[in-house]
Amino acid sequence: MVPSNYKQIVLNSRPDGDIEPDTFRTEVRPLSQLTPGPGKALVQCTWLSLDPAMRGYIRDVRSYLPPVQIGEVMRAAGLGIVVAAGPGSTFSVGDYVSGAWGMQEYAVVHDKHLVKLELSPGIDALDYLGPLGSSGLTAYFGLKDVGKLKAGEKLVVSGAAGSVGTIACQLGKAAGAKVYAIAGGPEKCRWLEQEIGVDKALDYKSPTFFSDVKKHIGYLDVYFDNVGGDMLDFLLTRLNKNARIVLCGAISAYNAKKPKGLQAYLNIISQRATLQGFIVMDYEHQYPEALDELRKGLVSGTLKRKFHIVEGGIEQAPKALPMLFTGGNTGKLVVKVSEESKVESKL
Repeated sequence: MVPSNYKQIVLNSRPDGDIEPDTFRTEVRPLSQLTPGPGKALVQCTWLSLDPAMRGYIRDVRSYLPPVQIGEVMRAAGLGIVVAAGPGSTFSVGDYVSGAWGMQEYAVVHDKHLVKLELSPGIDALDYLGPLGSSGLTAYFGLKDVGKLKAGEKLVVSGAAGSVGTIACQLGKAAGAKVYAIAGGPEKCRWLEQEIGVDKALDYKSPTFFSDVKKHIGYLDVYFDNVGGDMLDFLLTRLNKNARIVLCGAISAYNAKKPKGLQAYLNIISQRATLQGFIVMDYEHQYPEALDELRKGLVSGTLKRKFHIVEGGIEQAPKALPMLFTGGNTGKLVVKVSEESKVESKL
């Protein structure tokens, strides 16, 4: 049965620190307002991706994307199904697609902003929010282009049990590196060693963490940083000559009013190291080559993935988002928004 209304999650306020219960609000709108024009499609959202970058999207500061404004639909990537297609649209009713239409159950999206999912044995729809989405692409280009990882080198990945970290660890092993994972808690560390296959997983919550790093890692060649803050500062003291630090994220600092500055940066000079930030969107023209390699890994079974699924519809998205900053998820955090629609029409 076709609903008469649909829900949107909009930004209600800008928190100074942690995301609060009133940071977002739900709005209900008539579905009849959504009619796809020429070259557009009406998409029903089935899954939403939750990512640490979302905390940055709601800061009113200069960044690589403009901030979400108060009252606007919260920015988010998702999966969905085309339920109506406008004149001249290249999509058909029933097509599975991915896109960044935000936290809403239905959206009219221009064809150029949608990607049709290529599903085949070994490839699931959810993979397009994980290894075949921004997570996989970020890990791929961070290691290959920024980290310039070589066989035989020591790679350290922080936030290793998250969506990007998990893939970075596996790509590091595939490249012939010795891979050390940093995660929170013995359960995550066991999973990284036994399922993902890292050489050693270190629990940053352990009282012996600092000595464990010195004992098991010694000095590193590439540090894939998803955490920032004190973790980055400490690992700057563990650099080999010509080490590369890949600044992917700084999840420890996203909720801070003013992140702490680095103290150990002189090691970058003494070890002739490089420290570089990057944004995966800058590599868009190279996506096909990366996706081809990532698909091969999924099909062969050598690239593993894990999804942390939150059920209950779109209103669970803002409630689940803080899990990213408390270590509450293992693998890619996604929200199941709906089942497939029964709508079948071609406008």
